[in-house]
Amino acid sequence: MNYVLSLGKEIIEKRKLIWDLGKADFRKRFVGSYFGIVWMFIQPIVTIAIYAIIFGPAGFRTPPPVPGASYVAWLVAGIVPWFFYSEVLNTVTNCLQEYSYLVKKVVFKVEILPIIKLMSCLMVHGFFVLIMLGLYLVTGVAVRLTWLQALYYTFAASMLALGIGFFTSAVNVFFKDMAQIVSICIQFGIWMTPIMYHESMFTDRIPWIGTVLKLNPFYYIAAGYRDSMLTGNWFWERPTLTLYYWGVTIVVFLAGLKMFKRLRPHFSDVL
Repeated sequence: MNYVLSLGKEIIEKRKLIWDLGKADFRKRFVGSYFGIVWMFIQPIVTIAIYAIIFGPAGFRTPPPVPGASYVAWLVAGIVPWFFYSEVLNTVTNCLQEYSYLVKKVVFKVEILPIIKLMSCLMVHGFFVLIMLGLYLVTGVAVRLTWLQALYYTFAASMLALGIGFFTSAVNVFFKDMAQIVSICIQFGIWMTPIMYHESMFTDRIPWIGTVLKLNPFYYIAAGYRDSMLTGNWFWERPTLTLYYWGVTIVVFLAGLKMFKRLRPHFSDVL
């Protein structure tokens, strides 16, 4: 616990450095690219278009799970946080190799490197949230006070991804295949979460499938974003799921940080 408090104090003291490095990391993604920041949106938009065609009116004709909202509006509310979550996992896992020159500096606290990557991903996520809000305003989705709750669910997703990221980034220094394992798990993860499909596709025939899906912590984030953006429900209306999510997230975060602390003395030797 002292280590967690020490990290929190370090984050507060070096918040300006973290912010500046996060902005620099964000800009670095597009250095040398002709279209620059445009590429940040192309792949996610194409992905949304593909899923909308497959599961929308031209494909399996999945009925809109939320009355008054189109399938695309429902899909976007689930997939935008997934883009953020998966990007954090991918970038944080490789952050120690990418910033190896900082890891080798004795005076630099390497625990803030995953947080720098998180800040960079949050900037990208902010753009996507604005696009999502613009889409809803154009298509006539009712403006709700619960839209502000997206900040809470973004924070919740950040803590889970950061906890996993502390573990995977530390292990990846010694076991380079970890980055590939994370990538494969992300590909499975999007299908293990009802993002493109509604859970009723399975629970109507096999009721216990709903319980299995809810064991996936990201279920809480996807459902929470949809509660916030489309149905107007608050997070405390899912008390059991909220307690379960934060219980799992706290355990994952502490375990990931413990692994990071244990392996940290050996980072500079390997890198």
